[in-house]
Amino acid sequence: MSYPDLADSDRQGMQTALRQAGLPDDDLRSVLKVLDGPNLSMGPQIAAFEKTFCEYTGAKHAIGVNSGTAGLHLCVRAAGIQAGDLVLTTPFSFVASTNVLLFENAVPVFVDVDERTGNINIPRLVEAARDLAAGGKKAEKWLPRTGAGTTRRLKALLPVDVFGQPPDMDAIRLLAGELGLAVIEDSCEALGSEYKGRAAGRLGDYGVYAFYPNKQITTGEGGVIVTDDDKAANFMRALRNQGRAPGDTWLQHTFLGYNYRLDEMSAALGVTQMQRIEELLAKREQVAKWYDERLAELPGIELYAVEPSTSRMSWFVYVVKFSKGIDRDAVAQALDSAGIPVRPYFAPIHLQPYMVERFGYRPGDFPVTEDLGKRGLAIPFSSVMTEKMVEQVCQAIRAVLQALPKP
Repeated sequence: MSYPDLADSDRQGMQTALRQAGLPDDDLRSVLKVLDGPNLSMGPQIAAFEKTFCEYTGAKHAIGVNSGTAGLHLCVRAAGIQAGDLVLTTPFSFVASTNVLLFENAVPVFVDVDERTGNINIPRLVEAARDLAAGGKKAEKWLPRTGAGTTRRLKALLPVDVFGQPPDMDAIRLLAGELGLAVIEDSCEALGSEYKGRAAGRLGDYGVYAFYPNKQITTGEGGVIVTDDDKAANFMRALRNQGRAPGDTWLQHTFLGYNYRLDEMSAALGVTQMQRIEELLAKREQVAKWYDERLAELPGIELYAVEPSTSRMSWFVYVVKFSKGIDRDAVAQALDSAGIPVRPYFAPIHLQPYMVERFGYRPGDFPVTEDLGKRGLAIPFSSVMTEKMVEQVCQAIRAVLQALPKP
């Protein structure tokens, strides 16, 4: 798609926006170069961006899309998940990992999580998968009260790399192989993480990364799917581009598809960001270490565990848990009043209003998820934070905790 007569005012507006976002000059120049060229969509930058991901992850295919949500949705389609099919996943995540199943009228079947990591509880997952595969009374206890449909065929597992840490993917792959299930790995928070030396996102049949501004790299909005499956990759490439298969003309559409394309400006930004990926990851790791050193021994604070199987942790956010009995919301309000921006992390998916209405979920259905949702708080975290900034945040937390009424 060519725009040779892009107005100077549009170009200047983009330049101003990029500078205000605090992006380095290399990022700025790469985006402005696209504006000086003929292609704003489906040009050489998306191809270059996808190539960087094949090289970085070792994947055979990388498919750029306009969001992590879009990427997960295309994986659901590629896995053949249809209305009424069951997919085991976690209620402790951003809602997109569940929504992409609902887009196809599939049924998300939740398994509670491990308190130490927030990742899906593997023994419970194994029990649920085998019970659902067996059917009958064993299966019934795992299904939601309403809205489960009539097909009830277990089709896939959709684990989430919570806060950037993969769950026990060897166990998940073993289970999937036993029952003939697809594995969609939601690595939208985990670019750069490794599980036993293997890249997060490469541990299932399909993996998805996302690049919202708070992620390890950013394209503004955007995502990438990685897979070694030739047929699935070609299918997802067609779906992202309105369902146009190879050989289709502009107005021919072999499949029911979507406008999930990643634009050239975003892809160009992603290319330059990926050139600095190791630097960005190292800076985030240093910020996390500063927090670890200051918060590990602070009374009233619990840190999420990093498992030995996580051979490299890529920090997406830094979330702390307050000890039971501490009013997390009161702490959050006090920190906000002190100029420290914080937010709860995560709100349980099963208690979102639309999930309660559709599936009949109630408080107490997934107690660990609900407990973590009540006690967790994401504190300021980014690659540009200094040790002084981290110290300021920690001092504020310490002061707020000391000021709380004693039980």
